[in-house]
Amino acid sequence: MEDERARLTSREVAQRLGVKIETVYAYASRGLLHSRREPGRRDSTFDPAEVERLRESGRGGPGLAVGSARVPGGGGVDATSEGASGLPAVRTRVTVIEGGRLYYRGIDAVDLAARHRFEAVAGWLWQGRLDPVVPFVVPAELAGVLARVGALVPARARLTDRLRIVVSLAAANDPLRFDLREESVLLTARTLVAALVAAVARPSVGPSGPSDASGPSGPSSPSDDEQGPLARRLWWGLTGSAGDQDALACLDQALGLLADHDLAVSTFAVRVAASARADPYAVVAAGLAALDGPLHGGASRLAHRMIKEVLDGDDAVGVLSERLRTGQPVPGFGHPAYPEGDPRARALLRALSAVPAARQACGAAHELVQAAGRERAPHPNIDLALAVLTLAAGMPADAGEAIFAVARSSGWLAHALEEYQERPLRLRPRGVYVGPPVTPTP
Repeated sequence: MEDERARLTSREVAQRLGVKIETVYAYASRGLLHSRREPGRRDSTFDPAEVERLRESGRGGPGLAVGSARVPGGGGVDATSEGASGLPAVRTRVTVIEGGRLYYRGIDAVDLAARHRFEAVAGWLWQGRLDPVVPFVVPAELAGVLARVGALVPARARLTDRLRIVVSLAAANDPLRFDLREESVLLTARTLVAALVAAVARPSVGPSGPSDASGPSGPSSPSDDEQGPLARRLWWGLTGSAGDQDALACLDQALGLLADHDLAVSTFAVRVAASARADPYAVVAAGLAALDGPLHGGASRLAHRMIKEVLDGDDAVGVLSERLRTGQPVPGFGHPAYPEGDPRARALLRALSAVPAARQACGAAHELVQAAGRERAPHPNIDLALAVLTLAAGMPADAGEAIFAVARSSGWLAHALEEYQERPLRLRPRGVYVGPPVTPTP
C-alpha cells in the first residue's frame, strides 16, 4: 500500500518543478499530474514518482509544451494538455481503446463480458475487483414509488423518458445522496442501476409469460426476481417474458460490452458534473441528457428500423439507398475508433448467431452488410448488433437505447468515482470570445 505520508503537497510539487502553485493546478487539470484529496486535508496531494517523471520529461517548468505523455500505470491512457480535437484530455484508469480493442482497467472488454455477468463487469469498472456479485436491489420504499409513478407515465413516452424520471425519483427518495465517500457512492450505484432496470417494466405486463429456461423455479413475474440477474429483469421489462438461457446470455453480454467506452460525449458530461461534486443521481442524469440524441445512444433505434424494413420484405440495397440519399451516415456501420471493425459487434453478432430466434434478424443484418460492401467495406458496429438483439427478442424499437443507457450508467458511475478524487471544478474550459468588440461603459 502506498505510504500516504510520502505524497507531496501542492507547494512541495511547485518547489520541485520550479513553478508557481497555480501552474501545478494547471498541470493537474491538463492531466499531466494526478491529484488526490485526502480525508481531513484541505489541499491536494501528488505522487512524488509522477512528479519526478514530469520534471525529467522537460515539461514540468515554465512554458508548458503541448503534447502527450504515456500515463505510467494508467492502462495505456494518454495524458495530454490538449487532445486531437483541441479539448483538454482527461486522465483516467477506467477504460482505453488501443490497437482496435476496448479494455476495462487493462482487461479486454470482450473477454470480460463473455466470462462475467454484467454486475461483475460493473464492479470491475468501479473498484478494479471481481468480487462475488452483490445483489443490485431497489429498496421496497423506492420500488413502491417507482411503481406508482410509472403507471402515470404516458404510454407514448420513450423508454429513456422513463429512465430520466426514475433517476429524479430515486434522488428525491435518498436524503443522503450528497455523501460522496466511495462506499456510499457504491451503494447508491447498485441501487440506481437496479432502479433503471425497473424503469423499463411495462405496468400492463402480467405473470403469464413463458416460463424461464431454468424450469419451474424460474421467476413468474418481475417481483419474484428482484434480486436475480439484472439481464433477466431487464429482459422481462422489455418483452414481458422470461426468455431462454441463450438469449439472456446475449443481453447480459451486450450490457457488459456497452458498459463504458472511453470519454464518449455522455461520459465527459458525467465527469464535468462530478467535478462540480454533483451527487451520483445528478451525474447519471447528466449522462442521460447527453445520450438523448441520434448521434450517440439513439443510433441503435435507427438501425433497428432499417433491419426491420429488410425483414418486412424490402430489398437491402434499396433500404441502404434511401438512407444514403439523406446524406447521413448509415446507422449501424463504421466507428472511428475501430477502423478494422468494432470488436464488440463481432462478439455480440457471433453470440446471436447461435440463438435460433435471432436467425432471421442476423440474416437481414448480413444482407445489409453485403449490400453496403459492394463498393466499399464498412464494418458493422455495436448499434447494428444491438438492433439485431432487440428485433430477435421482439423488443420495442427504442429498447436498444434503453439497454445502452442502463449499461453505460455503470461506466458513468465509475468515472464519477474517479472524478470525485480529483481537484473540484478542474474541467472548466476557458471560453474564447469571438463576438462584437467590447464597448466600455462611459
